[in-house]
Amino acid sequence: MAGKPLLSINDMSIVFTSPDEPDIEAVRQVDLTLTPGKTLALVGESGCGKSVTARAVLRLLDKNADIRTGEIVYEAEGGAVDVVRLKPDSLAMRAIRGAQISMIFQEPMSSLSPVHTIGNQIDEIIVLHERLTQKQARERTVSLLDQVGIPGARERANAYPFELSGGLRQRAMIAMALACTPKLLIADEPTTALDVTTQAQILDLLRQLQDDFGMAMLFITHDLGVVAEVADDIAVMYLGDVVEQGDVFEVFKAPKHPYTQALMSSVPRLQRKSERTRLTPIKGTVPSPKDRPVGCAFTSRCPHAFAPCPTIRPERTPVSEGHVARCHLLTHTKEEALA
Repeated sequence: MAGKPLLSINDMSIVFTSPDEPDIEAVRQVDLTLTPGKTLALVGESGCGKSVTARAVLRLLDKNADIRTGEIVYEAEGGAVDVVRLKPDSLAMRAIRGAQISMIFQEPMSSLSPVHTIGNQIDEIIVLHERLTQKQARERTVSLLDQVGIPGARERANAYPFELSGGLRQRAMIAMALACTPKLLIADEPTTALDVTTQAQILDLLRQLQDDFGMAMLFITHDLGVVAEVADDIAVMYLGDVVEQGDVFEVFKAPKHPYTQALMSSVPRLQRKSERTRLTPIKGTVPSPKDRPVGCAFTSRCPHAFAPCPTIRPERTPVSEGHVARCHLLTHTKEEALA
C-alpha cells in the first residue's frame, strides 16, 4: 500500500466476556492498514468478525466487548491518536466519530430513527460537529442529498425513513456519513439488501464520492464480485483471523490460503452449456468461537490440513511485496512435517 497510512490496526484482539461463560475471542491479532484515497475490502463469511473489527475503530462495541490487546492508530488532525486508549464517550472520541471517521451501517431502516425526518438527522450531525446554524446546516443537508443522487432533495429532507425506498434510504445513510467530509469511511455491507441495479448505482456513487473527497474506505462485504469492482486491497477473515491480505488483483489471481482459494472456487461463473459444472462449496461449517482451534482457524474444513495445523498458529508469511498469508503450507511441506 502506497502513501502514509491514515489508520493502522496493529495486533488487535477483541474478547467478549460473560459472567457465566468463558471469554470468547471474536477477533484475533488483526493487522490492517488504510491509506487515503484507497479502498480496503474486508471479506469473509457471516460471523467472522468483520463488523466487530469495524465497530472497534469507532469504539461502538457492546459493553461486554473488550479490546484485549493491540492498538488502532489514527492520524488525526492534531497528530496520531491510539483510539483504543480513548473512552468511547469521551469528547476526543466524539470529535473523531462522525466527523473524521464515519460509518454506513448495514441496514439503514434499523439505523435511521423512524420518528425523525431524514433532514433532521443529518442536520443534527452537522450542527454538532461544524457549529453551523440550523439554517446553514439544512442547506448543507439538501446539498448532500442532491450530491448522492436523491431527486427532489429539499422535499425529501422532510421525509421519514419509512417513506423512502431501500435505495433512497441507503443514499440518505451515505449522505449522513459524508456530512462532515470524513477522512475515513467505513461501509458495512452497504449493498446487501439492494437489488442488482440499485447496488450498481450505490457502488458507482461510492467510487465517485471517494474520488471527490479523497477518503480512505474500509468496505465490508461477503460478495467477492463487489470486491473486484471497488477495492484496491483485500483482507480475508475467517473466525476472527485475517488469513490473507494484499493487492486485490494479486490475491484474486494467485490466492495462497486454502480458505481464500475455497471462496474463489465457490463463486458462480458464466459458462457455456457444454462446460457447466457444479459449484464447489466449502465443506463443513464454521466452528463456534467457543471451540476455536488452537492453531489455524480453518483446520477443520481445510483439505490440505496436516500435522502442525491444529496445534500451531501459522505466522504471517510474505508471499510477495504487500501480500501475506497465514498458512503452514507457505513454510512447510507435508513431507517435512511428517519427517
